[in-house]
Amino acid sequence: MFARQALRSVQPLRNHVRRYATEVPSSGGSNTAIYAGVAAVAGLGGYYYYTQTGVKPAAPASAGEQQNVPASTPKNAVFTGGEQGWVDLKLESVENVNHNTKKFRFALPNKDDVSGLQIASALLTKYKGPDMEKPAIRPYTPTSDEDASGFIDLVVKKYPNGPMSEHLHNMKPDQRLDFKGPIPKYSWQPNKHDHIALIAGGTGITPMYQLARAIFKNPEDKTKVTLVFGNLTEQDILLKREFEELENEYPQRFRAFYVLNTPPDGWTQGKGHITKDLLKTVLPEPKNENIKVFVCGPPGLYKAISGAKTSPSDQGELSGVLKELGYKQDQVYKF
Repeated sequence: MFARQALRSVQPLRNHVRRYATEVPSSGGSNTAIYAGVAAVAGLGGYYYYTQTGVKPAAPASAGEQQNVPASTPKNAVFTGGEQGWVDLKLESVENVNHNTKKFRFALPNKDDVSGLQIASALLTKYKGPDMEKPAIRPYTPTSDEDASGFIDLVVKKYPNGPMSEHLHNMKPDQRLDFKGPIPKYSWQPNKHDHIALIAGGTGITPMYQLARAIFKNPEDKTKVTLVFGNLTEQDILLKREFEELENEYPQRFRAFYVLNTPPDGWTQGKGHITKDLLKTVLPEPKNENIKVFVCGPPGLYKAISGAKTSPSDQGELSGVLKELGYKQDQVYKF
């Protein structure tokens, strides 16, 4: 739990953090002081550095060379939505991520195929065991790039009595699983918002990663991104290396704050649960109109932070910490 008294005693720091949310970053400078201050106040920390690379542009092709370049052909999208039925894919490989999570790579029908997913969207999976009256159908957001050819990756945590996650964790390479989609979520276009915040818990991080990855791979998209990610232990932090790489490459535009229920000795970041004080300190202020806060995680996270969705197609009323902080219904999206 973060101490309110400590937060009140560092109002200048809060104002400095707020400037990150509202100002266009300058071409130089460092956020180290801000980061260190937030770590001291809220039990958070982080490290990042700025790297800059230069690539010498290639010389233009000669007329003769251009004649030898084949015309590009659009890649085939495996999942087209609409009336398309289920598509069964072969499991190509399985990789252990941690004590209860694995990464599954499924091969698309052809090596040049792409998934057909857009930002942000997910896929449905279906499995019916011999003793099941009805099939288990669960949505997953692939962690592989939408432009990746020949495969999709799923990162799946095994839940007790979770029929789909248990089935996946028992699968062996060359076995097959039914997929359907894409299931559209939040339609993203470059610079749709000036600043977005991603509040996630557990495997709720996968749609957040899909969105963040799309923003930072597009040089035309200048959106700022703040991630607040809660987990039980340090081993449960999924995709941490990928987020650290984004933080290192885009220190003026991306920040990640981690909160652990059971932190290890020497942990310098958040402890306990994602709190109102923490969100008030690191999120863009609700008075800024062109922002969006995304929430994804277990039911307890939704209840505390934003309120639950009424149904997959109904966002439900905004409640919880975000409403208390003054965010409006249209500033929040629940995956």
